[in-house]
Amino acid sequence: MDDRLLALADQLLLIERELRLLGLWGEQRPAAEALASLEPFCVDTLMLEEWLQWIFLPRMKLIIESGADLPLTSGIRAIAEVVYASEGERVLALLGALGEFDRLIALTP
Repeated sequence: MDDRLLALADQLLLIERELRLLGLWGEQRPAAEALASLEPFCVDTLMLEEWLQWIFLPRMKLIIESGADLPLTSGIRAIAEVVYASEGERVLALLGALGEFDRLIALTP
């Protein structure tokens, strides 16, 4: 078993927690067409927080639960820093959780 799995699962919970605390957690699922975008992070159809909630978190939870191969890299924090640049300190905890996820993914198992 990959030693990172428990730490990654914790980070996913922290990311969800921060999205909820920031009021960025949606109650209504986006349309199927929006979720089916072929663009990275669904940038043409979803806000970053929607992509995190409806695509990233469920997909990563499934990977962890099923024992599938983890991604080799992740650069979500860098994307979030651009998207939330005007939010300042308000999003620091979210950026920290995303950065820790990126760091854990980059570790060699």
